[in-house]
Amino acid sequence: QVQLMESGGGSVQAGGSLRLSCVASGDTSNTGFMGWFRQAPGKQREGVGGFYTRLGTTLVSDSVKGRFTISQDNNKNTVYLQMNNLKPEDSAMYYCATSPVAGRLPKLYEYNAWGQGTRVTVSP
Repeated sequence: QVQLMESGGGSVQAGGSLRLSCVASGDTSNTGFMGWFRQAPGKQREGVGGFYTRLGTTLVSDSVKGRFTISQDNNKNTVYLQMNNLKPEDSAMYYCATSPVAGRLPKLYEYNAWGQGTRVTVSP
């Protein structure tokens, strides 16, 4: 069982930056992908990007490309989401999640562990 804990959310003005962290604990040996998602009130959960744990590669969605980057620290079992040039439309609850699927982007139902989320609020 994997437990996930996000941190780093907060309130910033447009143009500002935040770095979110997701620390994984428990049995992470079967984790193939660690993903970042966000969900704004009244909207569907949206994938932001993630990290292929066995390939060592990252990806971000087109909607945030050029502003958000993902990195990881294996020693700390942590994946980071660096968010720059934030916009009000980036305001949402941000979650990390893990999936045993490796080598391709997991479907939403293929994630089997979720954190409780960290809130990001961007003011104009």
